[in-house]
Amino acid sequence: MKKVFLLAAGCLLLVSSIVAQTVSQRLQKAFQQFEADSQLKHAISSLYVIDAKTGGVVFDKNSQVGLAPASTQKIITSVTAFELLGKDYRYMTEFGVINHEKDKKKNLYIKPSGDPTFGSWRWEQTKMAVVLNEIITSTKPLRITFEDAVLINARGWNSESIPDGWIWQDIGNYYGAGAQLLNWRENQYDLILKSGKNIGDPVEIIKTEPELYSLRFNSWVTSAAKGTGDNSYIYLPVGNSINADVRGTIPINENRFVISGSMMNPQNQFVETLVDSLKSMFRKPRYLSSISLNDSVEHNISNLYTHYSPSLDSIIYWFNKKSINLYGEALVKTFAYEKQGFGSTDSGIAIVKKFWKEKGLDENELNMADGSGLSPLNRVTTHAQVEILKYAKTKDWFQYFYNSLPIYNGMTMKSGTISDVKGFCGYHKAKDGREYIFSFLVNNYNGRTAPVVNKMYKVLDELK
Repeated sequence: MKKVFLLAAGCLLLVSSIVAQTVSQRLQKAFQQFEADSQLKHAISSLYVIDAKTGGVVFDKNSQVGLAPASTQKIITSVTAFELLGKDYRYMTEFGVINHEKDKKKNLYIKPSGDPTFGSWRWEQTKMAVVLNEIITSTKPLRITFEDAVLINARGWNSESIPDGWIWQDIGNYYGAGAQLLNWRENQYDLILKSGKNIGDPVEIIKTEPELYSLRFNSWVTSAAKGTGDNSYIYLPVGNSINADVRGTIPINENRFVISGSMMNPQNQFVETLVDSLKSMFRKPRYLSSISLNDSVEHNISNLYTHYSPSLDSIIYWFNKKSINLYGEALVKTFAYEKQGFGSTDSGIAIVKKFWKEKGLDENELNMADGSGLSPLNRVTTHAQVEILKYAKTKDWFQYFYNSLPIYNGMTMKSGTISDVKGFCGYHKAKDGREYIFSFLVNNYNGRTAPVVNKMYKVLDELK
């Protein structure tokens, strides 16, 4: 019986080896055809595939070359967040009253924590109306009369919201919203446009939803042919101006065409919105003050209400499903705040690199500038991404992470896109039961993105 068993086991290993060799050969052929395509003439591509169970390399091309990963970088931030913060981590935003002993005056006090979900429409408990109602409900029965200043505790958080390398065309638009100490409605608003009847007609700005307190718009948008879609961008003002420029085109005959932008000052937007809801409780027109409170003042703070974010596993779900850049930037700053007491992008990135170095990765494989992948300065290897995905598979929180990854081409994987960059990384179980972990990055292709995606799918289809 032992001899029969050993013979059977040997046959299984031989079959497994032959299958793996066949997959490797098919990938080799498909990848060579991919690189020979005219769209890839001046591009550089990297594909790294391993067997998920054994860790054996199935295919490797340029896996040690750092490439711009676009939003596939989010898998690095996600896995790090599960490890450093834990799946049950929640942000807190505290509201209170500062009682001044000498003159008996009172100020509304807010202590934010960088919560990127505050006011988000993705959860019932974070929706704008629900949050405002909770604060009003906890405050009005106390019959407090506030003085003009709303004091925001700015302790422990860097004021720079935009990471290195983000480009001007991005940061005025919803996906370019940076992480601030107090975020509101994902730092996003909708701009409603109305186009003309003829190509070339000027486009009118109707309104914003919600109404903005600190930003106005100049429209340079023109009407384009029907079916051309949204080719308009919002450019934030420079210097002391409050006027943003909107440029590009939208289709003709649109009466309510919606594009989404990023708030310049979400903190101001939230406080103005809140105080409008509480205006009967203020003596005078109010102003905002971001301060680092001393201990003597903090002893005179009475708590009114504490808002808790959804748990981290739920935040990561939307972070990856909808590729929300704001969440990644907030998480990186949170790593720094929780580990070192001060939230900044540079410190957060250093913590990420140190964590993975301790797990055996060469820190130079993670040349990161942000947590979301929006910066074109990022350079990451496919080897590093696959190693991180492999590590995640061993953890008890893995299913939460896995469930956050979208499905493309019948495969569970995170995608990434910035100018002339496309990437996919994730997991796939083939028809024969074998499981693979992979990362596929392409930089500097020419032409449209959609054909490149289809050609990448054709390569990845060899894993099916």
